Amino acid sequence: MTTSPVCIEVKNVSFSYNGLPVLTNINFSVKEGEYVGIIGPNGGGKTTLLRIILGLLKPTSGEVLIFGQNVQSFKDRFLIGYVPQRTAEAGLHFPATVEEIVRTGRTARVGLLKRFKKEDLAAVQRAMEIADVTDYKNHLIGHLSGGQRQRVFIARALVGDPKILILDEPTTGVDILSQEKFYTFLRNLNHQMGLTVIVVSHDIGIVIDEVSTVLCLNRTLVCQGPPNEFLKDEYVEKLYSKKVKFLIHKH
Repeated sequence: MTTSPVCIEVKNVSFSYNGLPVLTNINFSVKEGEYVGIIGPNGGGKTTLLRIILGLLKPTSGEVLIFGQNVQSFKDRFLIGYVPQRTAEAGLHFPATVEEIVRTGRTARVGLLKRFKKEDLAAVQRAMEIADVTDYKNHLIGHLSGGQRQRVFIARALVGDPKILILDEPTTGVDILSQEKFYTFLRNLNHQMGLTVIVVSHDIGIVIDEVSTVLCLNRTLVCQGPPNEFLKDEYVEKLYSKKVKFLIHKH
């Protein structure tokens, strides 16, 4: 891991909304193949930080580099797969099949209004196989369970063959059993495919047992490092302003 090149650099990033600071002087880097968990209280700026990394928001100051390029001018956006919040609750009334949903994730690589080639169709099938949703490819997205819909949107994020996968609260609306299967799935993507994974989650006990690096965010970066460092009382209390007891998930 120490010899892996850096794929994301966040340099002196601050962000304000209507004059109110949301993020202040955030600095960190992510190496290729790293599995990063971002945790912190509601309103701590986690989703805002993800949007800045994705180039959806421009920081008030500072910059984000993706593979050495400023994200605002980064053209190969397909190299970043993104799964936004509440995907498990999405598409309930949307008249599209699983395969149609997954295909839309290939557009960034192919180009808008361009025809899919054989390799694009193969990528769609491969993404559905990886996410284990091939059996549902002709089903309407609204007819699936929350856990199944979650995997469909993972397949959509994977179909562009990304090098980085970013997920924002991916287990919201998903039952406990499906959550455990989901984190096993993420671990396999990271270990077996070498994907760089960044996940924001409230499932702190599970996250710190899964990831290689934790970012603790509460408007500023409280700490960054291996999960066992975060468990120190000084960081937990600084992050949440109170003592927190964790139940750690073990495999």
